[in-house]
Amino acid sequence: MVRLTGINNKEIILNADHIEKLESVPESLITLINGNKYIVLESTEEIINKVIEYKNKIFKLGI
Repeated sequence: MVRLTGINNKEIILNADHIEKLESVPESLITLINGNKYIVLESTEEIINKVIEYKNKIFKLGI
């Protein structure tokens, strides 16, 4: 799960495993595998780094 900021400045938490694609519009548009879309304030690069950090934690814990 990654913590992001919605366009209303409220925190949203998304399952990183469900992200299908990211687009810059100029905010970041996240499309999930179920077709749901979310616009967040973080850049696509920040989101990628958060996903990598999340995945590294999982692998270190052996989950």
